[in-house]
Amino acid sequence: MTPSSPTGRALTEQPGDDIVVRATGLTKVFKDFWGRPKARAVDNVDFEIRRGEVFGLLGPNGSGKSTTIKLLLGLLYPTQGHITVFGQSPRDVATKARIGYLPEESYLYRFLNPGETLDFFGSLFQIDSPERRRRAEQLIEMVGLNQARTRTVGEFSKGMQRRIGIAQALINDPDLVILDEPTAGLDPLGCREVKDLILALARRGKTVILSSHLLSDVEDVCDRAVIYYGGRIQAQGPLHQLLAKPDSVRITAPVLSRETTDKVLNLIRAEVGDTVRLENPTQNLESYFLGVVEAARRQAETSGATSGNRVAEYLRGAGDSGAHPGAHTGSHQADSVLERLSRPTESATPIVSEIAAPAQPSTEAVLESLVRHETPAAPAPASKGSTSSPSTALPAKTAAPEPAKPVDLSKANDALSGLLGGGKGGKK
Repeated sequence: MTPSSPTGRALTEQPGDDIVVRATGLTKVFKDFWGRPKARAVDNVDFEIRRGEVFGLLGPNGSGKSTTIKLLLGLLYPTQGHITVFGQSPRDVATKARIGYLPEESYLYRFLNPGETLDFFGSLFQIDSPERRRRAEQLIEMVGLNQARTRTVGEFSKGMQRRIGIAQALINDPDLVILDEPTAGLDPLGCREVKDLILALARRGKTVILSSHLLSDVEDVCDRAVIYYGGRIQAQGPLHQLLAKPDSVRITAPVLSRETTDKVLNLIRAEVGDTVRLENPTQNLESYFLGVVEAARRQAETSGATSGNRVAEYLRGAGDSGAHPGAHTGSHQADSVLERLSRPTESATPIVSEIAAPAQPSTEAVLESLVRHETPAAPAPASKGSTSSPSTALPAKTAAPEPAKPVDLSKANDALSGLLGGGKGGKK
C-alpha cells in the first residue's frame, strides 16, 4: 500500500517539472569586518521541494533555518552553491511576486486597521483596488478578525497580530508560501485553523515551507522535513518514514471480553515473551481541547478572535468543494447597504412632493391674499363639505386658472399698516 501524506497525496516521486525549490551545495558563511570567516550558518546543504508539498524546516535555535529562508527570499547571497525558486534566481522580481512570506516577527504599521493593512500590502503587488478590497474582506473573515476590523494593529495582542500577518502573506495568492513560526502566540483554536489552512493550500497545489519549534504542528501537516543542526542537514525524508518504529507493532481492536483478551495476550507472549503492554488508546490534548471549546461555542459567543471561519474564496480556487453561499462577502454587504440607503429615500419622496408647493409662498401671494381678504371681490371659498388635502388641492389649483385680477398694492400696504398698528395697540 502506497503511504499517503497529511494532505492526502500519495508520496511517490514527482517529475522534475514539479520542483519548486532546489538547493545544491548551498553554503552561507558570515564574515567579520576584516573578511575573516565568523560563522558557517549553512554548510553544504542539498534539498528539493516539490509543487503541492508541505515541507518542514526543523532544528534548534541557531541551526541555520532562518538563514536558509533568507537565501530562499533572495535577502542573502550564498557564499557557495546554488539555489533556485521556480527555476529562477530568488532575486528575480517576477519570482518574488509569486512568494508569500510570514516572518517570525510581523512588522506591521501600528496605526493602520486590518483593512488598511491588507490594502497597503496588496498595492505593493499592483493588485487593482476592487480585487484588493474583495480579498481583504475574505482574509479578515478567514483569520477571525471581523470584530476587530475598526481597531488599529498597534492595539492587537500578539496572537491577533499573527493572524493579520498570515493574511498579509496570502494577499497576493502566492504559489510558494513561507511561514516562519505561524502559530506563535495563537490559541489552540487558531493553531488548528492555521493547520487546516496549510492543508487547504497544499490541496490546491500551493507549496508551503513551514519552520516551527512546535513539532506536533509539523507532524500534523508536513509531507517531508529536514532537521538542521550546526548548519548541516542531519536527517530528511517523508515524515512517515522518519517517525516509523520498525521494531514494534501496534494492534488496535474494539473492547474485548476478559477471556478473549487473556487468550490474545497469552498467544502473543508465547511468541515474544513478556514485553507486551495492554493499555487503552487516548486522544491527544489538542483534540480534547477543541472538542470542549466547540461544545461551549454552540452555547455562547465570545468578543475575542473567532474560530470556525472559512478559507478565503480566492485561496480555495473556483473548483474547490469548500465554496459556500457566503462567498463574495464584499459584494453582498455593498448590496445590503445600498438597499438600506434606498428605502428611506423612496418613502420620503411622496411626502416631499405634497408639502413642497405650499411650504414657501411668495411675498406677492401673501400680499394678494391679504388684499382679497378685505375686499368683497375676494374669491369664493370652497363649498361646504370639501375636505381636500394639500395633495388634492394642488391639481385643482393648476387646472384652467381664471384670469388674475389686478391687485392694488396700496390697499396691501394699508392692510399691513392696520395689522401692525393693531398689534401695537394690543400690546399696550
